[in-house]
Amino acid sequence: MKKLTSLLVAAAVALPSVSFANAPFVPPVPEIAGKAYYLVDFYSGQVVASNDPDKRIAPASLTKLMTGYLTYKAIKEKRLTLDQKLTVSQKGWTTGGSRMFLDPKVPVSVDDLIKGMDVQSGNDACVTLAEAIAGSEEAFGQMMTAEARRLGMNNTQFRNATGLPNPEHYTTVHDLGILASAIIREYPEFYKTYSLKSFTYNGISQPNRNLLLYRDPNVDGMKTGFTDDAGYNMVASSRRDGRRVISVVVGTASPEARAVESSKLLNYGLQFFDTPKLYAANKPVSEIPVYKGDAKKLPIGFASDVYSTVLKGQSAQLKADLTTSQPVIAPIKAGQVVGKLVVSLDGKKVLERPVVALKAIEQGNFFSRLWDSIKLMLGW
Repeated sequence: MKKLTSLLVAAAVALPSVSFANAPFVPPVPEIAGKAYYLVDFYSGQVVASNDPDKRIAPASLTKLMTGYLTYKAIKEKRLTLDQKLTVSQKGWTTGGSRMFLDPKVPVSVDDLIKGMDVQSGNDACVTLAEAIAGSEEAFGQMMTAEARRLGMNNTQFRNATGLPNPEHYTTVHDLGILASAIIREYPEFYKTYSLKSFTYNGISQPNRNLLLYRDPNVDGMKTGFTDDAGYNMVASSRRDGRRVISVVVGTASPEARAVESSKLLNYGLQFFDTPKLYAANKPVSEIPVYKGDAKKLPIGFASDVYSTVLKGQSAQLKADLTTSQPVIAPIKAGQVVGKLVVSLDGKKVLERPVVALKAIEQGNFFSRLWDSIKLMLGW
């Protein structure tokens, strides 16, 4: 591995020198009255605060985030359309819990079903969508679990589309944070639905149960849940000054409590932290030598923007170390990982990102490859 200088971060964000003696006070995480919680910065992916992040919990209607994710994916892949009409089955119509009051005699659009799921938390809507996508709710549960694994939700297992109690149906606040981030990042057009304060279907208007939508203009989603076993749960997201944080709070005592505790976490993350952008996606940060290729230099950088979350006033203390695997030998594909970036603060790693090739380099001609082979053998 070859290390490049840590001046890369300084060049990227123009960080001046700051003494560690002036390090800001580290505010304590507020006490949260719940079984577990998780607070993550959306842009950096860094965990700001957590308690029992990998403890197995019953998600209740937070399950519907995955039902929604797979629905949005089906629409993107043209397996469903928003104006497509579906009819609730006997199973969907008789599923207990919250509902959007579908009528088995009246087909309903996928668009309305999404609103019924995201705003009204309708179990009948969820079963209808699950059956349309997978054929049965049981098969959909398997699909949900497989998608969870793909996203990195390694401590999650789904058995239904609604979150109704099942001892084999579980997740963690950490995994729910991964899922919420994926929805916001991959399906922003559908994420907007979670901000609707009410939805009317079949002559029945129901309010969004996320109380923070009515109290905090910075909060624009996401989902609440409740069962006797789970308690009152909430995933919420708030954006301010170009930043976004996502909170997951589970096992609170009431609808009011889950809103208050979620608000504490969100405001803690937004008030005391910054998320500077260190590098832009697809912008070269350096060039490295390439052997046996049709070019001698390879521009390297990052496939996506790189952010870091730190306490306010600490951005200038970030240090970056970028290492690359040497020698790099053609052919090289665009996007191929060729090294890694480690950003640290006061000697502690705060994030790590892969460094990738920003363009493809094909093999050179015979004489070029021969000459480079000689140089590699002699250590030139």
